[in-house]
Amino acid sequence: MTDERMVERLTLVELAIRRQEIKKSRFIAIAGPVADEAAAKDFIATRSDPAANHNCWAWRVGQNYRFNDDSEPSGTAGKPILAAVDGQGLDRVAVVVMRWFGGILLGSGGLIRAYGGTAALCLREAKKAALIETVSGTVTCGFSDLALAQARLTAVPGVQMSVHAFTDSGAILSVSAPKPEVGGVDRLLTDLTSGRSVIRWTE
Repeated sequence: MTDERMVERLTLVELAIRRQEIKKSRFIAIAGPVADEAAAKDFIATRSDPAANHNCWAWRVGQNYRFNDDSEPSGTAGKPILAAVDGQGLDRVAVVVMRWFGGILLGSGGLIRAYGGTAALCLREAKKAALIETVSGTVTCGFSDLALAQARLTAVPGVQMSVHAFTDSGAILSVSAPKPEVGGVDRLLTDLTSGRSVIRWTE
């Protein structure tokens, strides 16, 4: 069995752009990080150029992905762009590759190399960061434990906590933590409060 923790997924830190000219056709790839499917669709809509002959694209967010050839021959544009994303172990990323036709037909193989290659170059040069999957939850905490729990838990790398609501006896806190840290955060809270406070993870 493969340990998922050993397969590091990466995402982009910021927008990346790469230009290429291939047999007089101009290709521009724009890639960027996206949080979810809605953000990916918005990225494609806002980064596509209506003046280009073709705006071909692909995105991946976890197990969800889409690609589009934008009237190029089927399988010659969107799929190679997605292959470039997957080939570099990227997630939560969208890529648009625009083409301005230069008068010379590239053929199916040439198009696959042009779209996939421009996307791959763009992604290879982009700044990347490890994609850390987080889990959200809530903590019901008494007033006597509140300050210590907040101080100690937020000192754990990657853990974020905020007061969601106050109750008669304390507070309900919203918490998020990197998935690998969840067990440690549970134990830390239990030890700190002698079991009086419990995290309920939404997963």
